[in-house]
Amino acid sequence: MADGFDPTPADRFTFGLWTVGNRGADPFGGPVRAKIPLRRILDKLAEAGAHGVNLHDNDLVPFGAGAAERDLIVADFKQGLADTGLVVPMATTNLFSHPVFRDGAFTASDPKVRAYAVRKAMSAIELGVELGASTIVFWGGREGTETDAARDCRDAIGWFRQCLDFLCAWTKDQGWELRFALEAKPNEPRGDIYLATTGHMLHFISTLEHGEMCGVNPEVAHENMPGLSMVHAVAQAMECGKLFHIDLNGQRIGRYDQDLRFGSEDAKGAFFLVRLLEGFGGRPAYTGPLHFDAHAYRSEDEDGVWDFAKGCMRTYKILAARARAFDQDAEVQQILAASHADPDGVAPLLKGYSAASAAALAALPLDPDALAATGKRYERLDQLAMEHLFGARG
Repeated sequence: MADGFDPTPADRFTFGLWTVGNRGADPFGGPVRAKIPLRRILDKLAEAGAHGVNLHDNDLVPFGAGAAERDLIVADFKQGLADTGLVVPMATTNLFSHPVFRDGAFTASDPKVRAYAVRKAMSAIELGVELGASTIVFWGGREGTETDAARDCRDAIGWFRQCLDFLCAWTKDQGWELRFALEAKPNEPRGDIYLATTGHMLHFISTLEHGEMCGVNPEVAHENMPGLSMVHAVAQAMECGKLFHIDLNGQRIGRYDQDLRFGSEDAKGAFFLVRLLEGFGGRPAYTGPLHFDAHAYRSEDEDGVWDFAKGCMRTYKILAARARAFDQDAEVQQILAASHADPDGVAPLLKGYSAASAAALAALPLDPDALAATGKRYERLDQLAMEHLFGARG
């Protein structure tokens, strides 16, 4: 449809092999869709207007494959990338599926398991580099526990740090300029996952030996599951220059990790998230890949998979257009200008302490009752946002 919302590679939209390749299985039922061959996935993503494809190591190379088999698979995949024009901006490591990770990977109590996890991550990083990835994501799916009797979580966090410090130093030693993006999640598949939110991850990064090469990969579902704000998580990461990658999907608060089509739940939250990422309001935009970590409903066949993929991308572009119109709305600008107004030049006094600024602050005629008397017109502002979101306002 020629409405301006169909995606193109310039939009930087990406999907994981595990997303469009999801076969619709869940804990209560097996797959409902046939496996889609890798080359067909690449062809269909390119046809849909995607920019790239991301992968776990074992999405591409089966666990335990020998060197010769691995090289043949990778060569064929690279040819598929060349044929379609798709790129691989991000790679990650599966440190959760195999039974060896039943007690965690980087936080497993057994040091041999931690050593195996680091070695597997090194191989996955090498694969990512070979495919052109510039970002390596670490999702600690098994980095948690069902009972704190198992270990002191301070030990687990320390082991996690040791493994990441090792991998950062090794990566630097290879001469690769990569960025590590750490992905938080509060629970599932573990009862409690260590470093449960983006805020946890940001602090953890500040304790790493090479924190400069580490950032975060927030996911809508992971922040929304416990009722937190994805917008605030992403804003915090952007404010400190640590938004290295992002996972977009849909999620209802309080449910299992649903990985729904982007924007299909909490449209208002998705609206403000897109507004943030696009840099409207005069702030810097996020310029990295816009990755959809989601999958089609179990009800769908393969045609539904591609409906899902196109829907994710179109929804993002529609929301971007709505958010742009909201920011350009004269009434919106008027309300925001009034709420931020500083006619007496007070704001500069708070930008840094000095004896003079402290004295000026103490001398300010600040009447709390007078300051409290004026409403902010946020009801109207929010209604304007809703009207733009619904397409009822130009």
